[in-house]
Formats: sequence, C-alpha cells, structure tokens
Amino acid sequence: MLLRRPRRTVMSDTPRPRPSIGALQPQLVQWRRHLHRFPELGFQEQATSRFIAQKLASWGIDVQTGVAKTGVVATIAGRGDGPVVAVRADMDALPILEGNRVEYASENTGIMHACGHDGHVAIALGTARWLAEHRDALPATVKILFQPAEEGPGGAKPMIEAGALASPDVAAIVGLHLWNNMPLGQVGVKGGPSFANAAKFKATILGRGGHGAIPQQTVDAVVVGAQVVNALQTIVARNVDPFEPAVVTVGKFQSGTNFNVIAQSAYLEGTVRCFSPELETRLPERIEQVIAGICQAHGASYEFEYDRHYPVLMNDPAVAELVRSVAEEFLGRGRVRPETTLGGEDMAFFLQKVPGCYFFLGSANPERGLDKPHHHPCFDFDETALGLGVELFVRCLERFWERSMAE
Repeated sequence: MLLRRPRRTVMSDTPRPRPSIGALQPQLVQWRRHLHRFPELGFQEQATSRFIAQKLASWGIDVQTGVAKTGVVATIAGRGDGPVVAVRADMDALPILEGNRVEYASENTGIMHACGHDGHVAIALGTARWLAEHRDALPATVKILFQPAEEGPGGAKPMIEAGALASPDVAAIVGLHLWNNMPLGQVGVKGGPSFANAAKFKATILGRGGHGAIPQQTVDAVVVGAQVVNALQTIVARNVDPFEPAVVTVGKFQSGTNFNVIAQSAYLEGTVRCFSPELETRLPERIEQVIAGICQAHGASYEFEYDRHYPVLMNDPAVAELVRSVAEEFLGRGRVRPETTLGGEDMAFFLQKVPGCYFFLGSANPERGLDKPHHHPCFDFDETALGLGVELFVRCLERFWERSMAE
C-alpha cells in the first residue's frame, strides 16, 4: 500500500491587505524578482544596497548606507515623540546554484536567494513606501534596518555596534521570515525561544596516505572520517534527552585525490543546533570525544575547531503577544499558531538589545509547486505573501502606537 503525505492546502479565502497596501503588490513582486535575479553573498551586497537606498531616497526617506559594510538604515520621522519601533529585513543570498526555470532566475552563477531574503527586502521596502506616503499621520518614528550577512558570518551584531539601534534609540523591533514550512496565509509566533543556538565545527582527520593496493601501510582518512560521520549521529540519538531538541549535522566531507590513492587526510564541517544552555556546553565536548576516540582506535590524529555563531533567539513575550493578536485579527485565529525551528537567526542579537518579536509568515503553495524547502536549489514561494507581510508590519506598528498612547 502506497502511503501519500497529506498535501498542505492553501486557504482560498486568505484575507487581503487594505487597498493602499494591496495597490503596492505589483511593485512588491517587481522588487522581489529584481533582487532574486541579482543575488549577493553576505557583506558583498553592494548592488542590493544601492537598489534599496535609491528606492528609499526617491520616497524622501532619510537613508544611511555603509552600515556594517553594506547595511542600510532608513529613518521615517513621525510627527510625535512616541517610542521608536524598528523593522528588520536581511538581504543576503546563499552559495547555491539555482535550479528554477523562471524568468527571474539568478544571473549570478552559483548564488541564489534560496531562503526568502529577497522577499524580506521587498516587504520592508513596501512597508517603507507605505509609511512614507502616510508620514503626516505617523505618531512616532520608524527605523527600517536592511541587514547584511544573516546566512553568515552575521551582520546583526556589526550593525548594532555601528549604531543601528541608536539616534534615535529603538524601543522595540519586529521582523518576519517567509516560511515554506507553513501554508500561505498562516503565521507562526510565540514568546520565548523560537530559533536555536547555532554553531559550526570543523574537523581534520590526519591519517597516513599510500597505495590503494597496499592498505596495511596506511591509515585511511576516508574510512576514519566515514566512521566519525556515522558515530556523530548517535550523539543526539543516544546522549540527548528525546524531549530536548538538538541537531548535529555534517554538511561537508572532503577527502581523497585519486581512485587508487588512500587519502592522507579528510576534512569535515558541520553544524550544531539546540535550545538548552547545558547542551550548548556539552555537545561540543561530546563531538570532540567521538572524533578523538575513533581516531585513536585507527591510529589517526585530528584537529578540531568549534565556533559559536548565533545565540538562541528569544522573543519578548509581550511583543510576541502583540504580534499574535494582530495576526489573529487580520488572518483569523485558525491561521495563527506557535512555531519554533532549530534553524539559527542572527536577529537574536537585536532581540538581546531591545524587546521584540521575530515571527514566521507562511509562504508555501503546493498547488502551484511553490513549496520546496529553504536552501533547496528550486526554492520559491507564493508572492501573495509579500502584501500580507506589509500589512502585518503596518498593523504591528499601529498597535504599538495605540498601546503607547494609552499608557
């Protein structure tokens, strides 16, 4: 019997944005597709930054460029002195060869927007455009942060160090991630941990090379490395509480030079994700123990590096509740649910400095084939989500102002 995975259906009655935001939809799509055609890697987003800055300046918005190399900060002054709220959008792409056959496919070979950051920029631009058109009615100032290098090595912390949250000081921050793990028109949001701690490890297995026909004279780094990869999978399966989320993934394995040569060395890279501070300390120790033990058993040696990248992303409970209430009011209660992922996000650094919320906006439409996972070479999403994103951001800002004036 063939078991089929249930299809995620997109609700055809997804609410529409207000007319003034709905009118921006063609431009949102145009901006997103332009950015998708010309993707750039972290801290190399020169053309992307120019595109963003030119749009903002044409709308009469104050623009600061070159923030943390390629970041852009837009400041839209309101008529009142209420708390300043920031909106954040990441803008870098990934080193992936695009597999999509679309007119807006990447023209930069080997680089692709495979995680939705092009959509994030388009949504932030649309929010800026709408705010600029209604600036006379804004009760407070809004800052929009276009951040480089989220995929690595991380642009949030350098932007903070460059003063992105100051002058004027930001009181709260919101951001969203288009999410192909949820159907179009749904929102995932919760207070507390939402994205995991993210770390990277590197290991070099040092064996003894030789002739493929005389293995007894060698220590085969391929064999040792393969056993290391397999053994690392047991850490989560056998050393971590089954109720505690954790991931140990080897994403890179390089070794060997020819079919009849036993490799002298093997090189591994991987990532570790968890929410627990205790695991954050224990997992790197256990990984090195596994590598050391296997190498010792085979007469090999090793080199090991472990780098902690992003902390756990912690949503402020009050701001998350605000976002949840806004999303339910706009989309309906049945379309809003708690959501977490073991993915990492350097939005976490902004949330360490000011209260805020980073939420998920469903963007998958399986009926149109727009449901490939993030970082897939054929990743794409339903662009209807762009207008929904602008509406959600604007409603969040309006709710912030309502609450600040009521206090």
